[in-house]
Amino acid sequence: MRKKFLALSLAVIVSAAQVMTVSASKQEQLQQQRAAQAETSAQLDNAKAEIDDLETKKNQITGEIDDLDAQLVVTMASVENLKNEIAEKQTEIEDTQKKLSNAQAEEDEQYEQMKKRIKFLYESGGDNGWAALILEGKDLSSILNQAEYTQKLYKYDRECLQEYMDLVQQVTDYSNQLADEKADLEASEAEQEAQQQSLEEMLEQKKAVSDDYENQIADLNDMAAQYNAVLAEQNAKIQQIQEEIVAEEAAKAAEEARKAEEARQAAEAAEAARQAEAARQAEAEAAASSAANNTTTAGNTPSSTGSSTTTTTPSNGGSSYDDSSSSDTSSSGSTGSATGSAIVSYATQFIGNPYVWGGTSLTNGADCSGFIMSVYAHFGYSLPHSSSALRSVGRGVSYAEAQPGDIICYSGHVAIYIGGGAIVHASNERDGIKISSNAAYTTILAVRRVV
Repeated sequence: MRKKFLALSLAVIVSAAQVMTVSASKQEQLQQQRAAQAETSAQLDNAKAEIDDLETKKNQITGEIDDLDAQLVVTMASVENLKNEIAEKQTEIEDTQKKLSNAQAEEDEQYEQMKKRIKFLYESGGDNGWAALILEGKDLSSILNQAEYTQKLYKYDRECLQEYMDLVQQVTDYSNQLADEKADLEASEAEQEAQQQSLEEMLEQKKAVSDDYENQIADLNDMAAQYNAVLAEQNAKIQQIQEEIVAEEAAKAAEEARKAEEARQAAEAAEAARQAEAARQAEAEAAASSAANNTTTAGNTPSSTGSSTTTTTPSNGGSSYDDSSSSDTSSSGSTGSATGSAIVSYATQFIGNPYVWGGTSLTNGADCSGFIMSVYAHFGYSLPHSSSALRSVGRGVSYAEAQPGDIICYSGHVAIYIGGGAIVHASNERDGIKISSNAAYTTILAVRRVV
């Protein structure tokens, strides 16, 4: 649509430049051509300005595309790392299950042995057993030895049972811990995969906009080239009209000069004729006067008389003219105030509340970064709702220097350090907001201190 509009606009300008009123003077034609040239120049300037604006926008969106590409690479690497960590956790869980199964088998074997010992003890020991020992006439040393042996069996069985129970408890606790850590990693993976999808969609949109800018720039460059061609044609036409005007003015001046010369020659001829007529009349008058004098002399006594004749020479008149001619020509991020312990105290109030991906509500549900963002917002700190962006807030410290209130950053996950190697975080949909005792359950990418 835009290209059609520009083509139509250009066609109107070209038509206006070419169509001239037949009866218009050369000066009018020159003015029309110059007006059309000014309009074409303005359109060309507008096209160039729009090209510059589109080039700026295209460069800006190209930079955004490069940034999104870099973020996408990092996110894809995080997803791959999380998949590997999940696989490792699954292997650990399976190994733990095997240990639990082995312990169960060992316990079963110990139980069978213990049943045999208990049966022996109850058959050989007990109140009746002790009485039998005494009645059999055994000496005191034998009785005491037998009693001590029986006591050792009891103690051994109790120790074996306690050892087994402790082992089962340890394996069970470790298995639960691994399951929790795996769930956290899976939640982080889901968040990173969602972020990857979002980045890919944004990247496609940015590329589509960039392509559109490229097409618009190409169209405008075509229009600019056509405008330049029209300007060249208009300049040639203006040059032609100016040359025609100069030629017409020269012809007009030559014609006026010719007419002036003819008028001068006619005036001179008239003056010569007038002078000749005056001379003829004077000559005729002189001849008539001479004839009259001769007649009078013949009728009287001749005498010698003198006569004076006055000859009047007519004054020579002239004519004047103006040989001049004239022609008409024209020129062509925010801060708050809190302590780390206050952050931890406030955050732990929401333990047990649900995990909701993308959420920011401390009561109705939040994800890992939304949980931290809302906790810090309570104290006046503005943090981003992104686990990767949180790696750049505040200042970095080592995990060995971590203090309560610091932000622990993992691949695709974040938590608040509460001290003693423990964290509070929005873990996953199964556990919600909770405390985990092992902050280093997976690779720690950064520790950021905001307060």
